[in-house]
Amino acid sequence: MEIEQKKRGLRKRQVGTVTSTAMQKTVKVAVDRLVQHTLYKKIQRKTSKFLAHDESGICRVGDRVRIVETRPLSARKRWRVEKVLTSAASVD
Repeated sequence: MEIEQKKRGLRKRQVGTVTSTAMQKTVKVAVDRLVQHTLYKKIQRKTSKFLAHDESGICRVGDRVRIVETRPLSARKRWRVEKVLTSAASVD
């Protein structure tokens, strides 16, 4: 008899830019996406802002990061920083 293990569901991942690091262990990440207007068919850029958990505090404003969905960590924080893709210092 094998013990059946529960598998975690697939977690959403997003790539965005860090816009604020004013909080402790939390960063604000802006994620852009392109959507088409339903009537006029013009492509528009929409921005969503997420609060993400940054345990080690390595993120800086301007960093490009990958965030992953997680359990609720606070009232508005449901994402965590998975990886810093490019740092703001290397962009300058």
